[in-house]
Amino acid sequence: MSRSQVLWDEIKDIYQGILSHPFIQGLTDGTLEEEKFKYYIVQDYHYLKSFSRALAVLSAKALEQEQTLLFATHITHAMEVEKELHKYFFSEWKIDPEKVEISPTNLLYTSYITSVVFSRPYYEGVSAVLPCYWIYMEVGKELVKKGSPNKLYQRWIETYGGEEYEKGVKAVIDIVNSFELTHEQELEVKRHFRLASMFEFMFWDSAYKMEKFPFKL
Repeated sequence: MSRSQVLWDEIKDIYQGILSHPFIQGLTDGTLEEEKFKYYIVQDYHYLKSFSRALAVLSAKALEQEQTLLFATHITHAMEVEKELHKYFFSEWKIDPEKVEISPTNLLYTSYITSVVFSRPYYEGVSAVLPCYWIYMEVGKELVKKGSPNKLYQRWIETYGGEEYEKGVKAVIDIVNSFELTHEQELEVKRHFRLASMFEFMFWDSAYKMEKFPFKL
């Protein structure tokens, strides 16, 4: 069994928790309150800024040119595609995301990823960012299959997936499978992968709860 299959099998509980979460359910049946969706989109904007920086570090750390180019390309994709999507929603809602504070969970998640990619070995950094890639792809497939009666949510769902994105995700999975690791290093990879997967669940959950800091930042 490949390393990636082992990793995925060990987060099935988290993935099922995401699929059954009321935020996801509300997206597909159209019952999700728009304020919660707004919250998610704004936090996604903040998240992607940090995620792109994390990919830049991985691009610099990669020992093989092909992997350097892969992560560099993903930065461009995240910045351009998501920027257009966010621009549409922010224009619709007349929101300036820079004036909205980052959520506690978002700050925790992005700080964790940033810390790992900066301070830990390359293989640990890749294992920490992989859940964002992989879970996003798998959840996307489910959302695309179901669709949404809400036109706003459907527009967002339609940005999911695509052969090019799936190809990029599989390339990162291949990188993880290529690492030659000791038993101790293997355990670190599993820990980062599961922890980041939990943060993925917490990100959806925080949007549903419209989480805020208990005091003003």
